[in-house]
Amino acid sequence: MALPLSSFVIGIFFGLGLAVSEMINPARVIGFLDVAGRWDPTLMFVMGGALAITLPGYALILRRRQPLFNGEFFLPTKRDIDRQLILGAALFGIGWGLGGFCPGPALASLASGSPAVFLFVLAMIAGQWLASRYAG
Repeated sequence: MALPLSSFVIGIFFGLGLAVSEMINPARVIGFLDVAGRWDPTLMFVMGGALAITLPGYALILRRRQPLFNGEFFLPTKRDIDRQLILGAALFGIGWGLGGFCPGPALASLASGSPAVFLFVLAMIAGQWLASRYAG
């Protein structure tokens, strides 16, 4: 019970952080990507703040033998840069640039009730399903 509850609470804090920093507003992301026009550096500051907290926190947490609510840590083991990684990153970047959303902010934006957000999330889920079906 502790794992689902802690995941839910962390998700709520993450969503609130996205809302407070206005990262659920696609105009913020598109403004950040518009380096030749009216560039908006907000995303850079949000990411800098996230890194300032995550990097020392990550080092502290990994000193533990195991996480608080699970029996083991699940860390990535794959380190090579291959075709799938490059194609996936390119598709993510294209979708991010066109829609102004990545998965976290898109899910948090569902609370807005916007049909465009629902359409984006449906397309995102369809893309994830297709990727899982055809991944090598």
